Amino acid sequence: MRPGLLLPPADVMDPTGVATTAEELGYGSVWMPELWGSDAFVQLAAVAEATDEVRLGTAIANVFSRSPAVLAMAAATVDRYADGRMVLGTGVSTEKAVEDLHGVDYENPVRRAHESIAVAKRYLSADDERVSYEGELIQVQDFEPLGREVPIYHAALGPANRRVVARLADGWIPHNVPFPDLPDAFADIEETAAEAGRDAEEITVAPYVPSAVSDEDPEAARDAIRGHVAYYVGNAEGYRNAVAKRFPEGAETVTTQWREGDRSGAADAVTDEMVDALGVAGTSEQARARLDELLEGVVDLPMITVPRQAAGEMAMETIQALAPDA
Repeated sequence: MRPGLLLPPADVMDPTGVATTAEELGYGSVWMPELWGSDAFVQLAAVAEATDEVRLGTAIANVFSRSPAVLAMAAATVDRYADGRMVLGTGVSTEKAVEDLHGVDYENPVRRAHESIAVAKRYLSADDERVSYEGELIQVQDFEPLGREVPIYHAALGPANRRVVARLADGWIPHNVPFPDLPDAFADIEETAAEAGRDAEEITVAPYVPSAVSDEDPEAARDAIRGHVAYYVGNAEGYRNAVAKRFPEGAETVTTQWREGDRSGAADAVTDEMVDALGVAGTSEQARARLDELLEGVVDLPMITVPRQAAGEMAMETIQALAPDA
């Protein structure tokens, strides 16, 4: 699979313009994030109109703020506009985002993910059988499916959420799992998939790959990754735990500095080893070499993710340097 590109939010750069550029540069897919400010599905509908072949995905639509039916309808609608190019990327988000932004209790996130994906898959299927589901959290009855075979990729960090991927999803989106830890994490998915009668080889491994390139100032590119890592490790326990499995002292220092309000100190605490394990940075030659190394492992579809810390000229240099047709 050709690498994908995570599109910037509208307050950073024009995502539709970036998407058309990405298609011209040979990226295989573009992915729209969503937290606050713009709706991922609405934005992808605009991208669908402006592009011809590149696949479109949400990265990541959380499973709390929309019902499975709304997730399915939104994905099916974009899929129709895009002539079958849609991928539904889901995740459990964070307690902060779900409770403080959406006003929804962050309860049973793994079970919520399992049932939401199970129901959304049924709604999206091309089967003639009407959809009913009786779960612990979600119950639906007697509605026809939408007839759109949209793949579902799920973002999962911990082992319980990875089992959701193994049982139900078409792809796995690991975010802030150190690259050297991906094979062991995927081994858990392989084991559970086999127990569920599924072939794990058919599950696409599509990690976020935070990337920053500057031939003029490669250290500034690495610093962009430091700031990106510090933000996620400092803000969310799930991301901190994922990084701490390989870098326990580094993750603890970053978190401490962040919680004390020292954002600069938190970024400085991200070591060179953490930068290399969690991102792709440096000159264009260094970054492409590192990306090639990732593709030699379990990674099928790297999602090139340009951090906010690399916005502007560095962002375009990164997108161009790591493009498949570069």
